[in-house]
Amino acid sequence: MQLKFATYNIHKAVGTDRRRDPDRIIAVLREIDADIIALQEVDLRIGQRATVLSRAALDDTPWVPAAVARRPRSLGWHGNAMLVRRSLAILDAHALDLPTLEPRGAVRVEIECDGRRVRVIGTHLDLSGLRRRDQIRAILSDIDACTPPCPTVLMGDFNQWGNRTGAMREFAPGWHVLDTGRSFPSRQPIARLDRIVTSDEWGCVDQGVHHSATAAQASDHLPVFAVLELPNN
Repeated sequence: MQLKFATYNIHKAVGTDRRRDPDRIIAVLREIDADIIALQEVDLRIGQRATVLSRAALDDTPWVPAAVARRPRSLGWHGNAMLVRRSLAILDAHALDLPTLEPRGAVRVEIECDGRRVRVIGTHLDLSGLRRRDQIRAILSDIDACTPPCPTVLMGDFNQWGNRTGAMREFAPGWHVLDTGRSFPSRQPIARLDRIVTSDEWGCVDQGVHHSATAAQASDHLPVFAVLELPNN
């Protein structure tokens, strides 16, 4: 069983030209064509935290948003949302609180594909290295408490440069930090801020940064992706 995962900080749909253009973000999502997509900065941070990607616009896409929002006009939780291909079954969806001094959170979604249960977490971690460590610990503790245990993917904007430095040291053996590549800033990427981390069950078939003319302009981050495979039961 293969699934394509992607994570994308859409910067509230404001591109490098300083224009807010949700249609451009959806165009990039169509280019990626992933099965499961974690989005960051999908909601505004003021007022009613309204989403910048309308549900009506998403109705015309291959994806449905997981029900993680706690506010009626939001798509996500602290800007974190999850899109799932319509052919997959969403079994459960939760918003997670993270330890922080600024608004941060994570979302956990459980999906069924070909009779297999898969757990996916999307997050946007703090700018502070100490807080990032605390937040990764909190996410891993939540995963450990989940039943039943199942293949898991954690992805999002980690705000972390090194693969094995700082907060990334919180991932013990049994977790694999993929080297998807440099994703920030989108025009000339130098930093690996956007990450995909997998549990031991997954094999990685392909991984990388999605770099197109539209993606280079649609947000200050580029999307990263991974095609992952589970062996037969």
